[in-house]
Amino acid sequence: MGPLVPFVFSNEFGLLMAVFIGIAFGFILEQAGFSSTKKLVGLFYGNDFTVLRVFFTAGVTAMTGVMLLGHYGLLDLDVIYINPTFVRSALVGGVIMGAGFIIGGFCPGTSVCAAAIGKLDAMLFILGSVLGIFAFLEVYPAIKEFYMADAMGPVKIYEQLGMHKEVWALLLTLIALFAFVVTWYIEKNVNNEPAVISPTWKRRYALAMALPVVVILLLMMLPNKQEIIQNRIAEAKRQQKCVFHEIDADNLAYQIVNHYYDINVIDVRSPEEYEKFHIPMAINIPFENLMDRQWEDIFKQTIKKNIFYADSDTLVRMSCLKARFIGESENLILKESATAFRDLYYSLEMPEPEDSKQAHELYFFRANHAEKMLDLKKALENIGKPVKKEVIVVQGGCS
Repeated sequence: MGPLVPFVFSNEFGLLMAVFIGIAFGFILEQAGFSSTKKLVGLFYGNDFTVLRVFFTAGVTAMTGVMLLGHYGLLDLDVIYINPTFVRSALVGGVIMGAGFIIGGFCPGTSVCAAAIGKLDAMLFILGSVLGIFAFLEVYPAIKEFYMADAMGPVKIYEQLGMHKEVWALLLTLIALFAFVVTWYIEKNVNNEPAVISPTWKRRYALAMALPVVVILLLMMLPNKQEIIQNRIAEAKRQQKCVFHEIDADNLAYQIVNHYYDINVIDVRSPEEYEKFHIPMAINIPFENLMDRQWEDIFKQTIKKNIFYADSDTLVRMSCLKARFIGESENLILKESATAFRDLYYSLEMPEPEDSKQAHELYFFRANHAEKMLDLKKALENIGKPVKKEVIVVQGGCS
C-alpha cells in the first residue's frame, strides 16, 4: 500500500485495505497449494517448480504494474521503501533461510498460511521461528559488527548494472519466461511425464507471456508524464501562447498580510537559496521537484492562487508554465526577483525629508508590511505544534 498512501488512500483506510489484501493473499497462497510442504520443497528436488513460477509471476506482474503507474505519474516510485543491503549478513541469512526452508518445509509466510488451516507442523515451524527471533536478539550485540558489515544502502540492480530501469525490466521478464520453459521441461522429465501441451494452452501461455513484454516495450517508446508536460511547454513556447499574469512586490506584500489564506507563495529556487532568504509564508518547491506527488494538491486545487518567484526570470516563468500543465490552479509570477523583494522590504533606506510625500508613504507601507509579514509568519508557525507537556513524578502512595 505504501506508495498509494496518503496520495490515493488515507492512512486509516490504507490499514483497512491491508487487512483485506492480507486475507486475499493468504487465500490465494492456500489455493495455489502453498500450505503443502511437498509442493514447497519440490523446487529443491526438481519435481515441482510451482514456487519458482509463482514468485517470478508475482515479481514480473508487480514490476510491470508499478512501472506503468509510475510512468504516468499515478504512483510515486520515490516513496517505495527499499531494504538496505548488507552483503555478509544477506549471504549468511540466505543460507540459513534456505536450510530452514528445506528442513522445515515452509518459509515464514507459507507457515502462517498452513497454520491457518490447522497444520500442526506449520504451528511448530512458527514456534521455532519465534524462538529463533529471540535467540537472534540475545546474540545480536556480539554479531552486530558482522551483521552491519558491507553496508551498501538501498541497492537497485539496474543502477548497479548501469541500465535504464525499462531495459532491466525487459531483461528480467525474458529471464522469467526462459525459466518457465526450462523448469517445465525439467519437471516433466523428473516426473516421467510427457512434455506435451495442447494448442489451446499454448495460445494462452503465449498471450500471458507476451503481455508484460509488450507493456514494457510500450513504456520504453512512449513518453512519461514529465516528458508529456515538457512537450506541451515546448509546443506552447513554439506557438508563442505563453501568457503570464504578474503581481508586483507591493501587491504581494499586501496579499500576504491581509489575504494569506487565499494564496500560496512558492519559492522555486534551491533549498540553499531558500534558507539564505525567502519571502515570509513562502514554501520551497525547487523547480526540479515541481512534479513530485507531494505537491500535486497545490497545483490541482482551484481555491488558492499560486504565486511563483525566483532570482531568474526564466526559471520562474518555466515553473509557472509547468504548473499550468500539472493542474488547474490559477498561477501568477512575481514581477520582481527574490533579491529585489528582499532589498525593497528588508534593506529599506529612510527617504530624505525633501523627498516627495509618495516616497515617504511608500517607505512606511513597506516597513509596516515587512514587520507584519514576519509577525504573521511567527504566529502561524506555532499553530498546530503539539503542546509541550512536562512529566511529573507522582509523589506519595505505595512505593
